[in-house]
Amino acid sequence: MEKTLTIKYKEYPSVDALDAADAELVRQAIAATEGAYAPYSGFRVGAAVRLADGCVVRGSNQENAAYPSGLCAERTAIFAASAQRPDMRDYEALAIAGRNADGEMCEASPCGACRQALLEYEQHQGHPLRVLCLMAGGAVREVGSVADLVPFSFAL
Repeated sequence: MEKTLTIKYKEYPSVDALDAADAELVRQAIAATEGAYAPYSGFRVGAAVRLADGCVVRGSNQENAAYPSGLCAERTAIFAASAQRPDMRDYEALAIAGRNADGEMCEASPCGACRQALLEYEQHQGHPLRVLCLMAGGAVREVGSVADLVPFSFAL
């Protein structure tokens, strides 16, 4: 039996088309790209996660010559939020932004490992974690739940 999988998402023409809180979150992700350590790929990624109390925690990708010892921006941000605020493990949204080796904004989306890690945080909190990805040209893609990015996931 063949089936079709459909993923719902929204696209906004620019950061300015988002509500104020989401626009600020994307801007925080853009700013976080400056903290990336990406001497090998030149691909600098920033992420910002907003907690339910409005606190925003940023992260950036950190490469290492002993690949794959580095860490992606999304996991850096959510792990930092969990470590810094163990009392507030309630995440509303995560924004991601990327810069190519020329410093130009480009699309960044969570890798498979990040998707699985983010999904566990979403499952633990019992409600969706929205994901906002800045795309090339300045548009923004919003996915309403990490589960939509990992349709055949697992949990232990």
